[in-house]
Amino acid sequence: MPEDASVERVGTADPERVEAARREAAGADRVIVKAGTNSLTDADSRLDRVKLDKLVADVMDLRERGTEVVLVSSGAVGAGTGRLDVGPESRDGVDSIAESQALSTVGQGLLMRHYTQSFERFDQDVAQILVTGTDLDAPERFDNFTNTVEKLLSWGVVPVVNENDAVATDELRIGDNDMLSASIAIGLDADLLVTLTDVDGVYTGNPKRDADAELIEAVDDGYERLREIVGDGTATDFGGIRTKVEGAHDVSRNGIPAIIAGSAERDVLARIVAGKPTGTLFVPETGDDDE
Repeated sequence: MPEDASVERVGTADPERVEAARREAAGADRVIVKAGTNSLTDADSRLDRVKLDKLVADVMDLRERGTEVVLVSSGAVGAGTGRLDVGPESRDGVDSIAESQALSTVGQGLLMRHYTQSFERFDQDVAQILVTGTDLDAPERFDNFTNTVEKLLSWGVVPVVNENDAVATDELRIGDNDMLSASIAIGLDADLLVTLTDVDGVYTGNPKRDADAELIEAVDDGYERLREIVGDGTATDFGGIRTKVEGAHDVSRNGIPAIIAGSAERDVLARIVAGKPTGTLFVPETGDDDE
């Protein structure tokens, strides 16, 4: 990261636009919540039930105010890892993608069982939907997907969407659930996308290694500078933030506010719907914005 990088040069210069975007996010009637792998697993990449229960409680903060929620959730591989007690040390000399695909098939049912049990504490019904990027790219399949989701939401059910890892490998390599959630937010005409991760937002450096890294509170016309900062970050470098930033930017370009925030923050979704500064806000473009 260049020494002269600063929050002011990355974020928007118009506080009024930021506050207007926060109010828009706070008033969202339909929210896509994406929870990444690190928000649901422990240090050994196994599903963490405490983290999952917190996520569910946060989602219910939205549901209890009448907000429609679609949850895009990773974690199937972690659940399978814990079930079969397969650790990273077992992956030497094996095809890690094939192994992860197999682990996901073991873990997906367990993941949904945990979600079902956790949501039952609030008498909230959930539904599982597995998709691939191909499903969202094909108009007829995407129509089927949206029709199903719309019906579930009308019934008051929380759809839990995940990439079908058994047949799709991109998510296992580069975190495609980030782009999946963005496509879903745009396709379902959502009012807000919230991407939850293991850091409190987007920083000017990797906060796990750089004590001087500063939180970027808002992004408007500073997106190109932000791309320079996150560079080619991967899942092991910079928290896999690149695809999260790309997804949030895609959503904001379609007039929908997006927020990248820390899953561990107390009442994180309740803070957002209260209009409080939380994580990194991507200010939505309007018809008056320059292309």
